[in-house]
Amino acid sequence: MTGPRLRHTLAQLPAYAAGRPPRGESDLPPYKLSSNENPHEPLPGVLAAITAAASATNRYPDPMSTDLVAALAKRHDVPSSHIALGTGSVGLLQQVVQITAGPGDEVLFAWRSFEAYPIMTIIAGATAVQVPLRADESHDLDAMADAITDRTRLIFVCTPNNPTGAIVRQDDLDRFLDRVPDDVLVVVDEAYVEFVRDDAAVRGIDTYRDRPNVAVLRTFSKAYGLAGIRVGFAIAHPPVALALRQTQVPFGVSTIAQAAAIASLDAEAALLERVAHLVSERDRVEAAMFDQGWRLPASQANFVWLRLGDRIDEFVEACEEVNLSVRRYGDDGVRVTIGEVTANDRFLGVVGAYAPATHR
Repeated sequence: MTGPRLRHTLAQLPAYAAGRPPRGESDLPPYKLSSNENPHEPLPGVLAAITAAASATNRYPDPMSTDLVAALAKRHDVPSSHIALGTGSVGLLQQVVQITAGPGDEVLFAWRSFEAYPIMTIIAGATAVQVPLRADESHDLDAMADAITDRTRLIFVCTPNNPTGAIVRQDDLDRFLDRVPDDVLVVVDEAYVEFVRDDAAVRGIDTYRDRPNVAVLRTFSKAYGLAGIRVGFAIAHPPVALALRQTQVPFGVSTIAQAAAIASLDAEAALLERVAHLVSERDRVEAAMFDQGWRLPASQANFVWLRLGDRIDEFVEACEEVNLSVRRYGDDGVRVTIGEVTANDRFLGVVGAYAPATHR
């Protein structure tokens, strides 16, 4: 017996490698800097909302997430019909591929970028077209525009880019979109938008308003600290938003997730304070690394990206030895989340020995 016949595309599927906790090689307190999680507990009022919602978990959640959609529509000044929800922005990412691309079609994105892009593309049976980043770790939008063919159905633009932290500039995106055919959907993935402080960066929702072929992805997992609950949203024009709702997993966004997201939106003052703290820590870490000899492209996310060449294994192991976990991306580099102050200080104590200036 050979068992059930499964799709041959599964053999091509790269596995999604989630960030892991430290292996416990030290007696030091462990810190997980491998998953871009918010080190703060949920925002004020969120735990109470979760507790109240938990009492109704014997009932199915509102399949339309009516209250959360209304809150998001008000917050972002868009019609409710332009919003679709999913299990984190990655759930919506899969739905975006499902509604646009299949066998014979192409999905275009920069590389290296969010590793779920090629996974979801292959699952759909479409072809992933990866365009290398520029030397400054940013999207090469000219090369991406040149790579568009009559088979291109979907383009992802991740800004700030995961895992490099580089932004796409609004003026560059505008020029790029002018070259994209109107029947190709462009998804601006803004999972880390709350951490952006560069005025030149893309404004995804402003861009979507004027362009019917642009959609925006956002999440509550990062700045809002709801990674364990799984809720994200898309803002898109009605044909795309409707298609996303048609392909969503029924009852995928739980009652608890809906309540937690609404409470998080209500706690904006505390959110802004926490994000400001993380941005300050990011800037402090980057400044300290500069003093160590690192010359990194500025990150506008809640992590930093290191190109380490043939020293990746040694660096990852050095972090594990002091109970830090970091996120390796093959031989390309390592992403390190901005975490608690003590975690960041411990990381700085390790990374200085690997600065290029110290090994010339």
